Amino acid sequence: MSKVKDKIEIIIADDHMMIREGLKQLLELDGTMKVIAEANDGEECLNLLNKKIHPDILLLDINMPKKNGIEVLEYIKQNKIPVKVLILTVHNEVEYLLKAVDIGIDGYLLKDSSYDELKEAIDVIISGNTYIQPSLLPALNESMEDYALDKEKIEWLTKRELDVLRLISKGCSNKKISDELTISERTVKNHISHIFRKIDVEDRTQAAVFAIRNKIS
Repeated sequence: MSKVKDKIEIIIADDHMMIREGLKQLLELDGTMKVIAEANDGEECLNLLNKKIHPDILLLDINMPKKNGIEVLEYIKQNKIPVKVLILTVHNEVEYLLKAVDIGIDGYLLKDSSYDELKEAIDVIISGNTYIQPSLLPALNESMEDYALDKEKIEWLTKRELDVLRLISKGCSNKKISDELTISERTVKNHISHIFRKIDVEDRTQAAVFAIRNKIS
């Protein structure tokens, strides 16, 4: 029979010792939380989790040596490690947030937030919900709409059109695409015309950017 925890157990993964120590003191002053381990880089963080340490929450920085926070998050989700992850970062760029949401983040908070907001984020996550810093939500919602629209556009492409788009993103000429796919250059031109119309771009550069953005390259 497992022992019921009387405190929320936390691991802090950040390559700045002063930040780890400051967070530890703040969290443990509350009386409801306990920092059970600290990691200086991504690999050390994963080593702790793989040693069967079972925190309730991992406070995870993005910029760390060896493995960054996004790589750590991907590993945790792929290997179904039972820990809730709150990214605590200086990055307010929506690309980082969108990537974290796509992988399956439990929370995302900027380091310039107040302690009260950090505590609120932890409480929300522990209750089984997701916490995203409110100031980041407008940009996230807009990006999610663009992401959903891109996915819809990709679904309109045939397998052959995806092959052509992939080669466009690699800078291949029509002749090279023709040789690679064993089709005529006229057929390549037809495919490209259809691709431009379906993904709503005007030239090869825009098509290549679309492909790279959506990992078709």
